[in-house]
Amino acid sequence: MTADIFLWLVQDGITNGAIYALLALALLLVFAVTRVIFVPQGEFIAYSALSMGLLQSGQLPGTVYVLVGGGLLAAAFDIAVAVREKAARRVPRILAVYVLIPVLIAVIAWWAAPRKLDQWAQALIVLALVVPLGPILYRIAYQPLANASVLVLFIISMAAHYALSGLGLVFFGGEGLRSNAFSDAAFTVGVLNITAQSILVVSASVLGMLGLWLFFDRTLYGKALRATAINRVGARLVGIPTALSGRISFLVAAFIGAGSGILIAPIATIYYDTGLMIGLKGVVGAILGGLSSYPLAALGALGVGMLESFSSFWASALKETIVFTIIIPVLVWRSLSSRHHVEDEEE
Repeated sequence: MTADIFLWLVQDGITNGAIYALLALALLLVFAVTRVIFVPQGEFIAYSALSMGLLQSGQLPGTVYVLVGGGLLAAAFDIAVAVREKAARRVPRILAVYVLIPVLIAVIAWWAAPRKLDQWAQALIVLALVVPLGPILYRIAYQPLANASVLVLFIISMAAHYALSGLGLVFFGGEGLRSNAFSDAAFTVGVLNITAQSILVVSASVLGMLGLWLFFDRTLYGKALRATAINRVGARLVGIPTALSGRISFLVAAFIGAGSGILIAPIATIYYDTGLMIGLKGVVGAILGGLSSYPLAALGALGVGMLESFSSFWASALKETIVFTIIIPVLVWRSLSSRHHVEDEEE
């Protein structure tokens, strides 16, 4: 391996690792707050990237049907609860949040699709389409069993992944899509040819991490999430609704996933099932960080990006195997060094 090849691989590893770092932070956030191993995180990436590609081709993304249909189902769940609790006054708000807003977003997307708006406007529409799917998914799949064991929640995550992946195949088809880059500019630094899109990916990752730090440290909702992550029962006793914490954590995770999909769509061809592999690499990064520290999760994800890049050079056919194998010694070490205990049951 020459020095030039080494630098190219490092550049590629940093670009990929920046995306994995964002996903690792989102997965760690969701796990800390809700104890959910959020396997469907990758579906937000695929939905976002595919929606961006379809908008740029002048077609209406199938995400609008998932959004409206999911909103109607979530509204039915909440209305049933409101009727059972004799709280009919909540019905207008439920309809506004889960029905009216998704329909308005769908109408905007339907209007914008044939007009091929500016790329930044298309990105905002994609975010509006994909981000609300996070709280909707939480309401439908996770909130009814929020106090279940981690194993049950993991099974629910797998079911949600297969459901969203199947819907992706129905509404997007089996063909891969790639969107246009936000800028075609490129900069030469020595032997490296650094594209503006790569700089955008790394910059967005750094800004995302900074935004998460400010959110958790400076906002009331962020502090509520931190409290829930530290002690769910204690947070509930002081008046922090765990359902609201779950919805917010899924909203943040969906935003990170949607933003990541928009960023990588010009770099790689995305298929309806591509998100699973990308999301799992974020899981590997979070596990390498111990599933307890945001900085360590980000560093672990950056390490995953580096390992993947160098593995693609030395053993391209085995790069995925190598990436996923590195978590085995980490899991063995944590299993031997940590104290095992039965989860406390919550009323």
